[in-house]
Amino acid sequence: MKIIMLGAPGAGKGTQAKMIADKYKLPHISTGDIFRANIKAGTDLGKEAKGYMDKGQLVPDELTVQILLDRVSKDDCQKGYILDGFPRTIPQAEVLEKELLKRNEKIDYAINVEISDEIIIKRMAGRRACLNCGATYNITSLPPKAEGICDRCGNELVQRDDDKEETVKDRLTVYQKQTKPLIAYYNERNVLKSIDGSHPAVETFKEIIAIIGEM
Repeated sequence: MKIIMLGAPGAGKGTQAKMIADKYKLPHISTGDIFRANIKAGTDLGKEAKGYMDKGQLVPDELTVQILLDRVSKDDCQKGYILDGFPRTIPQAEVLEKELLKRNEKIDYAINVEISDEIIIKRMAGRRACLNCGATYNITSLPPKAEGICDRCGNELVQRDDDKEETVKDRLTVYQKQTKPLIAYYNERNVLKSIDGSHPAVETFKEIIAIIGEM
């Protein structure tokens, strides 16, 4: 079972991807993690990607897909995987589809987590993070026990720049232009499944289970 997670930044697709991975025992794969792992390991693909990144350039779609395909060729991906954060554009989706077809493979589900911009802005404005241990909170839906203090390590919580309203609005604008067209792309391929992301995460996850079923 090969799944792509779609949705605007802050829609909760990362949370849902982790929940799917836990339930169905599938690897949760993000391109950022793959890049870092290849660069750290000094692989040929990692060195090539680092060359672009060191120059401040975007890694070409073809190379990104090759790094991704290398990752999904590992033993833990034999039963499938969940892609989170890729593809981000139609050209990336086209390259991925072409390369998967060479392997007689295809994407089974593109799960689109739908949610309004207003809710996203409100959610992300409430996010707080611990820079020491990485724990995250939300002042409305998942507050720490003591205001502004991390439950796990006791350090001060901060609002990341990425979660500030103006930054969130900018990210949503980029999403609308570059990534949202993927919804129509995967709908045409009859693999798109849209779910309501405005509910609590557990309720949204129930919708996903109803779509995927039990394995």
